[in-house]
Formats: sequence, C-alpha cells, structure tokens
Amino acid sequence: MSRTSPHQHLPHTELSRRGLLRTAGGLGAALALGGGALATSMATTADAAPSTWTHPGMLHSAGDINRAKVRVAAGTDPWLSGWNKLVANSHSQSTWTNRATATIIRGGTGENYSLLFNDIAAAYQNALRWQVGGTEANAVCAANILNAWSKTLTSVTGNADRFLAAGIYGWQFANACELMRGYSGFDLAAAQDMLAKVFYPLNNSFLTNHNDACITNYWANWDLCNMASVLAIGILNQDSAKYDQAVTYFKSGAGNGSIAHAVPYLYTDSAGYALGQWQESGRDQGHTVMGMGQMGAICEMAWNQGDDLYSYDSRRFMKGAQYVAKYNLGQDVPFTTYNWGTGQNCAASSQTVVSSASRGQIRPVWAMLHFHYNRRLGLDDKYISQMYYDLVAPEGGGGDYGTTSGGFDQLGFGTLMYAK
Repeated sequence: MSRTSPHQHLPHTELSRRGLLRTAGGLGAALALGGGALATSMATTADAAPSTWTHPGMLHSAGDINRAKVRVAAGTDPWLSGWNKLVANSHSQSTWTNRATATIIRGGTGENYSLLFNDIAAAYQNALRWQVGGTEANAVCAANILNAWSKTLTSVTGNADRFLAAGIYGWQFANACELMRGYSGFDLAAAQDMLAKVFYPLNNSFLTNHNDACITNYWANWDLCNMASVLAIGILNQDSAKYDQAVTYFKSGAGNGSIAHAVPYLYTDSAGYALGQWQESGRDQGHTVMGMGQMGAICEMAWNQGDDLYSYDSRRFMKGAQYVAKYNLGQDVPFTTYNWGTGQNCAASSQTVVSSASRGQIRPVWAMLHFHYNRRLGLDDKYISQMYYDLVAPEGGGGDYGTTSGGFDQLGFGTLMYAK
C-alpha cells in the first residue's frame, strides 16, 4: 500500500509551520501561509506551545475575520451566501435568551445537554455576526450567554457520554469565548476559570484513563473531542501544558483519536489518490463524518498557533478525509478488516466491511478541509472538493442540520469563514 499520491507532491522532509515562517521570515511568509501566523513566528520549537500566543487564534484568525468582513460588505460570493446562512439561523438572533444551568447531564436519567449545545451555537453565531457585521446587539447577546454559563455551570455529568459532552462543548465554548476576547462586556476570566475547573478535568480524565475501559474500546471521536477541548482551553487560557498535552496526544496518544490510530490503513486508488481508512468507517458514516469535524478543528486551531498538524505524518489526515469523502460521494473505497478490543477486558470485535449506514450525511465540516488543502496548500483534493461543492456548500451551522446533537457537533459556517 502506497503512502503517497502522484496528485500530492509531498517532500521527503517537511518544515514545521513555525519553521517555515522562521526560514522565510517576515510578513510575506506569514501572509502566504494564511492569517494568524504573525505572533507565532517567534516560537522556538516545532513541538512546544507558542512562546507568543495568537488571538484570535482558534478556528478563526484575525485574517479570516477581516476577509469575511470585507467580502460580505462588498456583496461577494461565496462569502455573502455563507453570511446569509448565518443571518437566517434562529440561533444567530440577538434576542436569544440563555438557559444557563448548574449541572449538565448527557447520558442516563435527566438529560438536559441540549440546553448547552443550543446556547453555545447561539453564542458562537452571535459572536460571528458581531465580528463580521459589527452589530453591537449581537456582541451583547454573545457575551451574556457566555457570562451566564461561565458563572453558573459547575458540573457536567451523566453516564460515559459525559465525556462526549465535556469534549465537544468544551472546545466549542472556548471558541465562542475566543471570538469575544477583548470585548468589554465579556468576562474572560470567568470563562477561563470555568473551563479549567469544569471541562478540563473530564477531558484529562478521559484521555488518561478512558473511563477505565480497554484502550481501544472508545471510538476515535471520543479522544478527538477531548483533545480539541484541551487544546482550545490551552489557547484560551494561554496554558502551555494543556496545549502541549493535546498536540502530543494527537501525534502519539494511546487511544483511537491519535492520528495513526484514527487512520490505521493507507491506500492509493486507481486514479492515483492517496486514501486512508478512518477508524469509524466500519461503524457508520455519521460518526465518520463527525470525525472530520473534530480532527479538522484540532488541526485548524493548532495551525492558527503555528503548528501544522494538517500535514503531520505525510498528511495522513488528508488521506483519511479523501477516503471518507469518496465513500460518502457514493464511490467505492478499499477496506481492511478492523479488529479491536472492547469493554474492560478487551473482548475481541471486528468489522469486515465499510458501513453504508447514514452514507452521504451532510455535516458542515468540509469547507475547512477543502480551503486548507486546496487553497492554502494548492493540493489536488478531488474528493474533499466534490463533497464540499456538490453536497454541502454553502455551509450553515448548529440549527441548520436538525435539532438533535449531531447537528451541533460542529460549529460550521465554513463558507463564510474559510473561503479563499
């Protein structure tokens, strides 16, 4: 099985994103790589947290925000189409009223976690409307939502699914906070404290102990969302130890979310494209596409702090994304029998075929990947590109893809924020 594709001209050695900035030097190199790079160019090593943090520096850099602002004001597509999706969403209205509560439960009796994921979507979307459109009412709304939850939420609980809640909603909440950073009505310190005390302990517990289960028991997304939360909290709180914990786990963690476990088998298809079988491909496509959003969020946040995880291990994530996109476009992909241990005793289980369950499910995760690999790097991303343009564009966000949690697993609006 080949690791590379003739359509992806990969060098034998790859400079880190920070290394490339240092080598090329200055403003020109940073602009060539995309927004959010300038403050990180002084970082001293490729694998450590930045010596100078970039803000905003999670899913969106200052350059991303400025580009969207300018293009929307000019009425230029596809940004305008992305903006119209945002404005039409009920969660983006400045009249949204938060429903902050002390205890969030996901899994088991008394589930109420929809309160949190709906409010996070509203905070994020209002923050975007303020950043791109400049409307003060949206800023007030976003700040009120984030402040209320920061000062009210004391625990995330439930059955094992509490770790999913802590992961997904941890990184999403931190991203909404990052967009509001510096706004006078937003209490950044309260948000930083709450995330560190309520979300991080669960994130850390899962990545360290995996709920006392066999290391392979939990699907890739469980690791990925908790890694994303640790990374986002690290950036928001300027906490180098947390940032490094997430990046190190991405590269070499024991669980299924680390890159080599998330993309265990590599291929080259008949057209010459490099593909990578995703760890959940034999399970169903909804969770598989969810993985594109969770790993994509990790890579984009790290990118905006100067770390190129998108290209780590010869762009292994791109190969996985091409595989997932190709299958969900209705085309055939190779599949190697996937074996793993389950439960606490690692009871053997296996999948022999790729799953067609929820095949073709639409989630707003593809713009981020397409505009990185194709537009930032100039690579031929045939299947990712087709998935985005043919099935998804323009991307909406939470509230546009159903009312259940799956429609809120990603913040979305990639057409508005990533188009280049």
